[in-house]
Amino acid sequence: MKRFGMHSRCICATVAAIGLSWTAWVAAQPAAARRPIALEDFFRLLRVSDPQVSPDGRWVAYVVTRVDLEKNQTNADIWLASTDGKSRRPLTTSPHQDRRPRWSPDGRRLVFESNRSGSFQMWLLDLAGGEAQQITDLASEATEPVWSPDGKRLAFVSKVWPEFSHLPLAEGQKRHRQRLEEQARSPVKARVFTQLFARHWDAYEDGRRWHLFVMTLDDGGPGQPRDLTPGDYDAYPTSSTFASAQNFTFTASGRYLLFTAPPRLHAAWSTNYDLWRVSVEGKTPPENLTAANPAADSGPVLSPDGRFLAYRSQKRPGHEADQWELVVVEVDADGTFLGRGRSWTESLDSSVEEYAWLAHEPGVVLSAEYRGRILLYTARPHGAVQELYSAHSIAQPTVSRTDVCAFLRSSLAAPEDVYVLPLAARSAGPTNASNLSRANEALLAQLDLTSAQSVEVPGADGTPMHTWIVRPPLFDGKRKWPVVYMIHGGPQAAWLDAWHWRWNPQLWAAQGYVVVLPNPRGSTGFGQKYVDEISGDWGGKCFQDLMKGADWLEQQAWVDRRRIAAAGASFGGYMMNWFLGNTDRFCTLVNHCGVFNHESMYGTTDELWFDEWEHGNGKPLWEARELYLKHSPHLRAARFKTPTLIIHNDLDFRVPVSEGFQLFVTLQRRGIPSKFINFPDEGHWVLKPRNSEFWHKEIFAWLKQYCPPGPK
Repeated sequence: MKRFGMHSRCICATVAAIGLSWTAWVAAQPAAARRPIALEDFFRLLRVSDPQVSPDGRWVAYVVTRVDLEKNQTNADIWLASTDGKSRRPLTTSPHQDRRPRWSPDGRRLVFESNRSGSFQMWLLDLAGGEAQQITDLASEATEPVWSPDGKRLAFVSKVWPEFSHLPLAEGQKRHRQRLEEQARSPVKARVFTQLFARHWDAYEDGRRWHLFVMTLDDGGPGQPRDLTPGDYDAYPTSSTFASAQNFTFTASGRYLLFTAPPRLHAAWSTNYDLWRVSVEGKTPPENLTAANPAADSGPVLSPDGRFLAYRSQKRPGHEADQWELVVVEVDADGTFLGRGRSWTESLDSSVEEYAWLAHEPGVVLSAEYRGRILLYTARPHGAVQELYSAHSIAQPTVSRTDVCAFLRSSLAAPEDVYVLPLAARSAGPTNASNLSRANEALLAQLDLTSAQSVEVPGADGTPMHTWIVRPPLFDGKRKWPVVYMIHGGPQAAWLDAWHWRWNPQLWAAQGYVVVLPNPRGSTGFGQKYVDEISGDWGGKCFQDLMKGADWLEQQAWVDRRRIAAAGASFGGYMMNWFLGNTDRFCTLVNHCGVFNHESMYGTTDELWFDEWEHGNGKPLWEARELYLKHSPHLRAARFKTPTLIIHNDLDFRVPVSEGFQLFVTLQRRGIPSKFINFPDEGHWVLKPRNSEFWHKEIFAWLKQYCPPGPK
């Protein structure tokens, strides 16, 4: 294999050889009906989410989010579309965040959460007309509403200080508000910790806990909320890894709530999430229903007749990427388990993601990854899992009492829209689903968004590696093009035929690059064995897969071998660091929030179960230091040569900013061209609109300098 060290002096010659710049080359082409997507177009696109089909199947409520670059904020509103496609209109138009709409059982009302009054509270909207009514006013806020079967109660979660949770609501909320005000006024900003988590994801922990609340709704108006889970523990997933689309539900009788909760002890290094049950009267302490399973259980969803409970379950403690199976157990009206649960997805070699019960027969609609897409399946008690819908990638399926299924669909060439599929017709094909939202129809008609190509390339030990290729507009296969080899995070994740709002291959391709998206060892959707082969071997087979993929790329007639860049975030950023110490074939690297030093990472990251499983064979650093250091990039710093752009953020507590600083210090000390971009107000991702705009411009400028765009 030939290697190319691409440094600044080589780049000048390359620019001269190319001649025309990418923008000049595009301008010189014949006028086309559509144009490449520009950064301003990317922020003009509306973002559709959370489709909720009405109980009668006639309507879908969903959320549409707009980006306002000038104000550096987003605005989310709730929309309503008829499932026959004849009607579509906004239900809310506030300049704030209206989100998470949920239908009442009779379909006459929607409850949603909004910060239009200054903090996130519950609001109620009568579909017959009138303005939305605020029904909670808690200093601790209120989120994630769930209706009782009779529509007379609402459950929700609120983050409270446990020492106030046993007090009457008015007194507890008064104390809560006073503490918040005292913290804001105090010149002392010291934090004191006595347990982990001390900080989690992108925020410091302050001792508050997620508690379940319930309130009545009747003709006399909303009743006073009650804390059902008082005490120093959480009754809601604290890690998004173990959260589901629905994290708690009422039982058929309405007398109990079933909920997902994290472990009460060792939450930073245990994955033992469980399903619990608590009385809505709060007379008895919560009861653990899945204590027999030492691994994770999550996401209780009750069947329409109330006789069966579906939930996701893992088998291996400590392994957050273990396969999620759909377990179904018979329950009584109060949610008591009547026997042992049984997996309905043993034949599916992929993790169950989201699911909803069919209405008129025992069965579940579920989503799961398969070879670079997210497909819709059905699972039944005594039959194999069957594919239902396979166009591009779907998300967030919901099913009505009339078996109408609504979901999101997107692709690498189109952002999310709400689709509806009548299941009663028993026909499973893309032509049977209709697009209800059509949120970006006018803008998309102007843009040249190229279809992605799916290929398989040779990987390590002869195992094929699935790869997506997104070519730029006006691509000419007879010319030589630069490539961005984009490595996904996770590492237990995958590049999917789905739209991405942070790393968008279409936007990168529009700069004049062929974007190549490999799914190496560790990627999901290719069987659990393929997923497991990354653990303990980050720099092994996965790296070999990627190098084999790069070999294949260099053999393609349309690839300029001297202009192949690589980019990645999180684990993808780790791989940029591993590339630095193991190959100089890339002309430049873009590293977003990547792991550099496995030893320092262990002592500063938040979710310890991840590092212990991935690098220590289930052991902490001091018991298996040699395993942690086996694939740690910082030990190969003497080999670093490649110009590198580093992006790392102060509120990233998953891969702390010290990892980025260590890399930058190393590159600078070695005299290697490098730039460090730090966002003090962002976490693992860059989410604020103006920050995102800056992020994109800096990356594209760096690529233009070290890997000039366009053909030659």
